Amino acid sequence: MAGSNSGQERHNPEEIAFVEKELRHIAALIKQSGREILDNYPITPPQFVALQWLLELGDMTIGDLSNKMYLAFSTTTDLVDRMEKNQLVKRVRDEQDRRVVRIHLLEDGERIIEEVIDKRRNDLQEVLTDFTSDDMVKLSAMLTKLHEGMKEGRKRRKQKNEEQSSR
Repeated sequence: MAGSNSGQERHNPEEIAFVEKELRHIAALIKQSGREILDNYPITPPQFVALQWLLELGDMTIGDLSNKMYLAFSTTTDLVDRMEKNQLVKRVRDEQDRRVVRIHLLEDGERIIEEVIDKRRNDLQEVLTDFTSDDMVKLSAMLTKLHEGMKEGRKRRKQKNEEQSSR
């Protein structure tokens, strides 16, 4: 039965290679389009990513943001310094623990993120005009399934690595 095998099925290596290549190319085109949109704003692509994380998850420490962005702590500190100077974020002391400093997204930072994301969505809308409603439902379901599977696979690999390193 297709679709109910709990991920046990081994697919044709050529099909897997094709899917990986298409996803890589789609990701590159999205990134390129995003950078072209960002040319009209006073932020760099890494700053955009940082602002997105802050919008999505709320106030974060530099350490948390560093981990999310896979950047060195010092690199993230420099990034936050520049964003703070441009009044996109501000550092705020934690109410419960004054030693903890969180990065807070300011109105200008939020506005830029929302404008850029709106433009990206409009670009995507143009690309998807030939898709039927049924195509969109199927695409959404498949993307969700792929995303969940990738998160689950990452979690399993992380657990396996932790088990191996604790031996």
